Amino acid sequence: MSVIRYLSLEWLEALTAEVAGSDELQRLATEHTIGVTQAVTDGPEGTVVYHLQVGDGVARFGAGSAFPEDVRMEQTWDTAVGVATGAINAQEAFIKGRILLTGSQQVLMQSQPVFAALDTVFRTVRERTDYA
Repeated sequence: MSVIRYLSLEWLEALTAEVAGSDELQRLATEHTIGVTQAVTDGPEGTVVYHLQVGDGVARFGAGSAFPEDVRMEQTWDTAVGVATGAINAQEAFIKGRILLTGSQQVLMQSQPVFAALDTVFRTVRERTDYA
């Protein structure tokens, strides 16, 4: 198993494949519709933007912004790494303004089962990710 760098093209491709292969996410895409864009600034490669698009029975992950975009989250590299590694509590990061959330909080809350399933997918990639 090769190690991939956080937010690299290889990392995005690995997550794209994992999301596409997740039966649970594909099933949830029949019940939920949400487009989420994640922007991470100040990283080794500058700003990296990726998205999760769920709806009409399909869950997709990839580079670039979601379209349509219901929710956008922006954070610095340090915050993103802290949340990804568990060093920073995501909810606390939102409350303290370290993650800027724009868009529909209602759609975000209604889509919690999607994010629970996504966390399982992220866990499989997290095991082989280098956050340095």
